[in-house]
Amino acid sequence: MDKSKKILLFGGSGQLGSQMCRLWSDLHVTAPSRSEIDVEDRAAVERAVAAADPDVVINCTAYNDVVRAESEPERAFAVNAFAVDSLSRICAGRDCTFVTFSTDYVFDGTQRRPYVEGDAPNPATGYGISKLAGELLTLRRASPAFVIRTCGVYGTRVSSSKGYTFIDRIIAQAKAGEPVRIVDDQVVSPTYAGDLAVAVRALLEANPEPGIYHAVNEGAVSWYEFACETLRQAGIEAAVTRISSREFGSAVRRPAYSALENAKLNAIGLSLPDWRSGIAAYLRDRREIEKGASRP
Repeated sequence: MDKSKKILLFGGSGQLGSQMCRLWSDLHVTAPSRSEIDVEDRAAVERAVAAADPDVVINCTAYNDVVRAESEPERAFAVNAFAVDSLSRICAGRDCTFVTFSTDYVFDGTQRRPYVEGDAPNPATGYGISKLAGELLTLRRASPAFVIRTCGVYGTRVSSSKGYTFIDRIIAQAKAGEPVRIVDDQVVSPTYAGDLAVAVRALLEANPEPGIYHAVNEGAVSWYEFACETLRQAGIEAAVTRISSREFGSAVRRPAYSALENAKLNAIGLSLPDWRSGIAAYLRDRREIEKGASRP
């Protein structure tokens, strides 16, 4: 990417945004915190964009509580749809590239092969509906905008207040000798945030036709298989028990098969590492962070 280009990043303190800040340190990235700019405040966003005068605006903010989205649809739509619409409108007016992120939950999970970009969305949850709305509101404009669908994003904890990710929780439970019970009837494409950040940069550098792109660590895997491989690579011996989604007892029916295929990325010569490599990269970065935290 041209290093003279200015990038304005919303959501820089999250799993993906923090990796972009870390891995794109050679670029001109401005990443205001949520306390500085609330993406739901249109006037504040307009002022921020005008002040930064960016070439690229990246939106990493999201309301991603799948369960609460069922009882708080207005909150999910405020962040995942209306704020995204506002950002895309501002970018279209300034003719700058807009990048936002969507999810495998725009699909209902009824097919048994990875979804490609051309498959028809059919979300089965309030969260998925709000994310699809954000996609449609963005793509209705004739402007350079990229909607990047991803799946099961996990990353190193950026702060203790952010809580545990799925992969953190698995490791913590196993180390504590607690039961590790993982569903084996949900097939996904878990994606390490560091790999996703690298892929997004490569996509922008390739400068292809705007639109929807899938970007996930390659391969389809159940959460049970993913947990087992995580513990194997971490060198932790622990029993992992298979359970069904019904046994897990979620208040929301999650897609049974929502793995994604990077068809359009592959068509332009780009790819992400497979899901096992994603785990390895996460564990490597996790060790580096822990090592740094232990230094006097």
